[in-house]
Amino acid sequence: MPRSACCAHSSFSIREKGALRGRVSMLGMDDRSYFTYIVASRSLTLYVGMTGDLNKRVFEHKRKLHEGFSAIYNCNRLVWFEEFSEVGDAIAREKQLKSWRREKKITLIKQSNPTWIDLAEAWYTRGQLEGPVQ
Repeated sequence: MPRSACCAHSSFSIREKGALRGRVSMLGMDDRSYFTYIVASRSLTLYVGMTGDLNKRVFEHKRKLHEGFSAIYNCNRLVWFEEFSEVGDAIAREKQLKSWRREKKITLIKQSNPTWIDLAEAWYTRGQLEGPVQ
């Protein structure tokens, strides 16, 4: 089971959503946390992944640091994730989500993030996203 599931919720105010993004920005710092996540393009193409460092992995998606599906289709907006304490649980959840039809994934996202906001929007500065990769 996930230790927590966290996304924006429609009943949150704009201020609360900002606070949520700020709290979420620290995720991935704990070596004992693993994440299953979904990133989307502006046209709502979806990519499901798993990582031990959500902050770093989302940055890689935003900067297109790895060739492949998410870079080709510009899947760089974090729209959903779950945190796990066991790597095997995160891997199993990733496999489960990848086997789902698109409609079911969309329903999952809409349950906690109905407006599809980028949960990582405030995690990085413009310089980090546009400057040279370090």
